[in-house]
Amino acid sequence: MPTDPDSSPDTSPAPSGTHVRWSEILTREHAPSLALVALAVWLHAATTLLLATMIDSILRDIGGERLVAWTVAIYLVGSIAAGSVAGLAAGRFGLRRPMAGAAMVFAAGCVLNAVAPSMPVLLVGRLMEGIGGGGLMALAFVAVGKLFPPRLTARALAVVSTLWGVSALLGPLTGGLFVAYADWRWGLWAFAAQAAALAVWIALVLRREPRPAAPPPLRLPLERLALIAGGVGLIAAAGLDPAPLRSSLCLAGGAAALWGALRIDARRGEGRLFPARAFRPSDPAGAALLMVLCMSFALVSFNAFAPVMLMRLHGLPPMAAGYVMAAVPAGWSTTAVLASSLPPRHDPRAIAIGMCLVALSLPLLALTVPSGPPAAVALVAAMEGAGFGLCWTFLLRRARAFAGPGDAPRVAAAIPTTQQLGFASGAAFAGLAGNAAGFAAGADAETLRVVARTVYLAPLPAAALGLWAMSRFVRAPAPVGAPDGSRG
Repeated sequence: MPTDPDSSPDTSPAPSGTHVRWSEILTREHAPSLALVALAVWLHAATTLLLATMIDSILRDIGGERLVAWTVAIYLVGSIAAGSVAGLAAGRFGLRRPMAGAAMVFAAGCVLNAVAPSMPVLLVGRLMEGIGGGGLMALAFVAVGKLFPPRLTARALAVVSTLWGVSALLGPLTGGLFVAYADWRWGLWAFAAQAAALAVWIALVLRREPRPAAPPPLRLPLERLALIAGGVGLIAAAGLDPAPLRSSLCLAGGAAALWGALRIDARRGEGRLFPARAFRPSDPAGAALLMVLCMSFALVSFNAFAPVMLMRLHGLPPMAAGYVMAAVPAGWSTTAVLASSLPPRHDPRAIAIGMCLVALSLPLLALTVPSGPPAAVALVAAMEGAGFGLCWTFLLRRARAFAGPGDAPRVAAAIPTTQQLGFASGAAFAGLAGNAAGFAAGADAETLRVVARTVYLAPLPAAALGLWAMSRFVRAPAPVGAPDGSRG
């Protein structure tokens, strides 16, 4: 997500009494830009579920079971890094060069993965995919604000939201078709071709883009990003060959690196990535970020291990396993649409119910993933997605109300960044838990059941901390001038 406050699209509604028709955006003037944004979002959104359907075939081909969680964690590390600097790069160079560069990095990562002879090589490709995909996603939001007039931004953002739902359907279908009728490597070649085509399309559509008249200096938060990447890497390294002393030192070092990144960020003034008092439960906005971090940390184990478990324990074909995974975004999107009309006074209740559903899904996954049936796993996954979907919009609205002076845009940008940070560190921790429980090539069914229970029960303390932070957030008294939704 863009961290530059000015990069957020103007989503103010059209003037009263007007109705924006789809025909206004599907014109020769705006359709090329809409296609550019759509393909950028598609590449980032679909690649996760594409990998979920292909991961078992990848492991059987090149091995690397002990690194399976890294395929999620390292992608997210790259995505966080790119998303954190994308808005700054767009302000310095315009859209064309950073966006085309992100597309080419994504394409190069797909090519490297398509020819990968081993899991370490594939992980390098996944890092490149994360850098490219995270950059494309953040710059897509910048593009909405720059390429469309304010009255059309709502329609453009509706296309972005729709594509997340479409990717939940087509991502597993695409990966499953390649596994069933061709080879998983061809699926990655196909995405490399799409990314290369996007780079060409960006160069054509934005060829007349004016350069910024007075571009600001590009001050990249390299020290903070390096600490975040190092922290996640140390947490992930703790699970490679679990041993009490070494794993404990890696976990402690990873936590210290992440804490150090936040300490440095707090001293950066207007150059901060996170708002003041981030992750402090005594501050309502800080409690909101702590809640998002903990819940994302706890629930990413589903993405990291469920595809392999569904295929190896329950015999699901790749496409079917992918559609079980797609229940999360499907539940998220459906509930978000149904709940979107709730008035602000219901924000605390919606956030509390949503987060309780998310936390409840962990023990239910520990019951259903080892023993089945797969339909029950899909229902729990949909419940997890519904919980996030119920609270997400209201979480953003309420957190912004508690932001300090000038911090509201930074809070809005920090919530998705915090979510990805939680996903990345949680995936690394899930790898530690799974490997400690015996996940390896050739593991028998009983061992896999133990692994499945472990990876969903181990993060329960993080979920409990998230619920405590949620209670602090929703019970906080309303700030002066805040909407009803800020009253606990």
